[in-house]
Amino acid sequence: MPPGVLQFVPAPGSRIGKVALSHPAFAGLHFTGSNATFNTLWKQVAGNLERYRAYPRLVGETGGKDFVIVHESAGVEETAAALVRGAFEYQGQKCSAASRAFIPASLWPGLEPRLREQVAAIRMGDVADFTNFMGAVIDRAAFGRIAGFIDVARRSPDAEVLAGGRCDDSRGWFIEPTIVRARRPELPLMREEIFGP
Repeated sequence: MPPGVLQFVPAPGSRIGKVALSHPAFAGLHFTGSNATFNTLWKQVAGNLERYRAYPRLVGETGGKDFVIVHESAGVEETAAALVRGAFEYQGQKCSAASRAFIPASLWPGLEPRLREQVAAIRMGDVADFTNFMGAVIDRAAFGRIAGFIDVARRSPDAEVLAGGRCDDSRGWFIEPTIVRARRPELPLMREEIFGP
């Protein structure tokens, strides 16, 4: 590819968006993130249609409530490893994070202790130290939002915090990987985007 075709520009999305989405040569966007953010981007693009040289193409992968349905024939060790990695890599701050798991009652008695053990073994700290599996969440706003969901789970009669759940912002925005057993699918924890561990 010729130089300059691909660019990496680290900055807040709101700053990049103002420049990129208003430029006459804007041609497309491939977005991964929250529904609310993608809706805002769509509205900005629509507001600039007369300015563009051509109709831009927009693709969005949103939702952030990926789920895992575990079959009763699944192996306990493999399932525990897959759930922990799927849920907590990148501090759970990815749309593809396994944020809900539907576990057969027959598998749960063997799976629950393995999940607890594996979550308890996760090392958290500075991401420059590669022995740490998790680092801090992205910023104070994310910390507050995620901690709020954990508080809701603690107060709900329809939820039980099984592992993790501690939050510490004394040096960085660290939230332990948290497993919550939800007894109703209508709980906010089961329906809303969290983007956290």
